[in-house]
Amino acid sequence: MTPSEPGAAEGVALVTGASRGLGAAIAVRLAAAGRPVAVNYLRGREGAEAVVDRIRSAGGVAEAFGADVVDEDGVVDLFARVSTTLGPVTAVVANATGPQPEVGVDDLSWRAHLDQLEFFVKSPTLLLQAALPSMRSAGGGRVILIGSDMADRATPGMSAYVAAKNAQVGLTRVWAKELGPDGVTVNLVQPGWIPVERHAGISTDSYVADVPLRRMGTPDDVAATVAHLVSDAGGFITGQRISVNGGHTI
Repeated sequence: MTPSEPGAAEGVALVTGASRGLGAAIAVRLAAAGRPVAVNYLRGREGAEAVVDRIRSAGGVAEAFGADVVDEDGVVDLFARVSTTLGPVTAVVANATGPQPEVGVDDLSWRAHLDQLEFFVKSPTLLLQAALPSMRSAGGGRVILIGSDMADRATPGMSAYVAAKNAQVGLTRVWAKELGPDGVTVNLVQPGWIPVERHAGISTDSYVADVPLRRMGTPDDVAATVAHLVSDAGGFITGQRISVNGGHTI
């Protein structure tokens, strides 16, 4: 595969919400695979800079970029800065998220729905629109949405979150069909519960009992799947949702 074809290692990968947790692991993994990585953050500047330092210490290329990825102007400015600093973006990993409160249907407001849709529908749309010119110029690209297996688990009290996560399934399928002729692949990675920093101290015993592989997933499990989809080897996979949860939703 030539450098201008989709999946070429030198194309910049933008990972949103990458100052910690899954985003950080994905950024580190993509950099290890040879991608220059734009590490996006909203408030976690120190965390993002630590991720950049980790990537650079391993011989990779990365920069941290603060931006609100649910804001139209913020996304346009983000891509301009990334392009100037690292080069054109040919891979986008839409990982950024916000609070996910439990709200029963009796108290569910339209605002609660919008809060989730902004992260999981609006933001991926803005990111894709901003990335398409450089992807088309490069002859292709990769788009990965980070979903959740809660889309399949129908957890009571989480209808706004589940509705938005299921909306990602539709986006993935339509965009994959629409952008396939441009060489752009679009896939959805659905992790199960992957303990990260914010889950410290929470017992995982009851969850593990329902996982066929009898262990919790790790951020690296998710990062490995994303890295494959972004790579040349993943170039014939598009329009798919891939659960990374040890079989929890079988």
